[in-house]
Amino acid sequence: MKLPIALLCLAGAAVPLSGCVAVAAFPAAGAAVISTTQKNQRKAKEKKRKPASPASGAVVLTGLKELPPPDGTTVAPPSTPPVAGKVPPGMQYLYGSGEAAALSYQAYLGVIDTIIAKSSDRAVGQTVFSVVLKPGATLEAPAFESCDKKPLAVVLDIDETALLNLGYEADDSQRGGPYDQLRWERWEKTGANAVVATPGMIELARVAKASGVTLVFNSNRMAANAKETEAALTGAGLGPVEHLRNLWLQGDAGTGGAKDARRSAIAAKYCVIAMAGDQLGDFSDLFNTPNLDPVTRRALAQGRAVKMLWGHGWFVLPNPVYGTGLKGDLDTVFPRDKRWVDPGPVSAAPVTPPVSGPVEVK
Repeated sequence: MKLPIALLCLAGAAVPLSGCVAVAAFPAAGAAVISTTQKNQRKAKEKKRKPASPASGAVVLTGLKELPPPDGTTVAPPSTPPVAGKVPPGMQYLYGSGEAAALSYQAYLGVIDTIIAKSSDRAVGQTVFSVVLKPGATLEAPAFESCDKKPLAVVLDIDETALLNLGYEADDSQRGGPYDQLRWERWEKTGANAVVATPGMIELARVAKASGVTLVFNSNRMAANAKETEAALTGAGLGPVEHLRNLWLQGDAGTGGAKDARRSAIAAKYCVIAMAGDQLGDFSDLFNTPNLDPVTRRALAQGRAVKMLWGHGWFVLPNPVYGTGLKGDLDTVFPRDKRWVDPGPVSAAPVTPPVSGPVEVK
C-alpha cells in the first residue's frame, strides 16, 4: 500500500526527525518562479528553526527507514534515550532515598518481631502455623496448616527484597529501552560483586541465626546460575546459602515464574513463619491470575481476610522500578467519581486602603 509521503513525517511528529523538511507544494500550472535570492533567504531561515508540521498537500522528506504496517496500526515512536548521569525517579526512590531505606527497615523489623514471637511460641509448646496458603485455599478464603515439629523458616524473594541490584540498575538507568532477558542472565552470572543487602537484611539474618530460624530464598533467578546466586547472597552477608536447601530458583519446581510449586516444596520441609517480597506473587500466584485487572487485584490485596496478613506473616517491600504492580491506565488508577478539575486562579478580594489621619476608637 502506497502512503502519501506527508504522512511519514506525521508519523514521527512525536520526536524530532532529521531530514524531515517541509517543502511548499505548487500548482501544476501558473507557478511563479522564485528568484535565487528568495531561495537563499528561505534556506537561511529554515536552518534557524526546527521543521514545522507540514501543511495540507505538502511534500515531506523523512528520515524513517520503513513504512507503517499496512494494517493501519500505529508505529510506536522510538523511546527517548536517557540523559547521561540522570536517574529515573523510581530508581532515585528505591536505591537512593532515606524513605525507601526506612520502609525496608520497617518491614524487616516486623519480620524480626515475628521470629522472636514464633520462636517463643514453639519453645513453650504452642502450635505454630505456616503462612503459606494450603493447597486449594483462595484469597477470599485463605487457609493454613499447622507446622508440627518442622524447623522454622522465613521465605524471601531475592531481587529488590534480599538484595539490591545496584550494578545492574545503574547500567539500566543509562540505557533505556525494553527489558532484555539475556542481559539479565548475564548479570546473574557476573554481577555478584555489585549487589548489597537490602536495608535491614543483615540484622534479620543475625536474629534468624541466633534464633535457629533458617532464611530460605525463593527467586525467579535461573537454576542454571545457582552457584553465582549463592555467591551473591553469601558475599552480601546473607550466607551460608545452598541450592535446594535454602535457595530455590526458577526451574527447581513447577514451571516458569510461578512460585507456588516452590513454596509448597519449601513448606514441606520447613515451618514458614513469615514471607517477604516486593511483588504480590511472592506470597501467592493467585494474585497473578491471567486477565486479572489492576482494580480487582488491588481489591484482592485488601480482602477481608488477606489484609490481616500484611505485617502479620506477609511483609511487602517497596519497588517502584519494575514488576507486576506497575500497570493501569487513567481510569483504572484514578476512579472517575474522584476526579478534580482545577477551577483556575481565584482573584483576591480588593484590599481597603488604610484611613489617613487619626481614628476615633469608641
